[in-house]
Amino acid sequence: MAINSMGGCPATTTGLDAAAALFHSLSDNTRLAIVRRLAGGEARVADLVAQLGLAQSTVSAHVACLRDCNLVQGRPEGRQVFYSLARPELLDLLASAEVLLAATGNAVALCPNYGTDSRPAAEARDE
Repeated sequence: MAINSMGGCPATTTGLDAAAALFHSLSDNTRLAIVRRLAGGEARVADLVAQLGLAQSTVSAHVACLRDCNLVQGRPEGRQVFYSLARPELLDLLASAEVLLAATGNAVALCPNYGTDSRPAAEARDE
């Protein structure tokens, strides 16, 4: 993704779809929790289930999503698979995100579209 660092915007969205997909893959709380856990070392799905308190099928689906995005890789050992981060650059991205969040204060959390209290319109209509 090439974004003009001089403050300009690219003339086209070439490459931005991939960037949007990357950020979308990390936008789910469970997937982000898995990535943060794997930043500390490899883990099996059973380990993630115990730590996150979620169903095995849920954790497996999120790990599969991260694996499909090449953010997580599996190392088979016997009948078990140990998962780890596939790209160490992901840790740099998360560290940069933490710096950015600290700099913006509560602005992101209070954002009416994406903040912690916002909900998709479909959820609000279902009530």
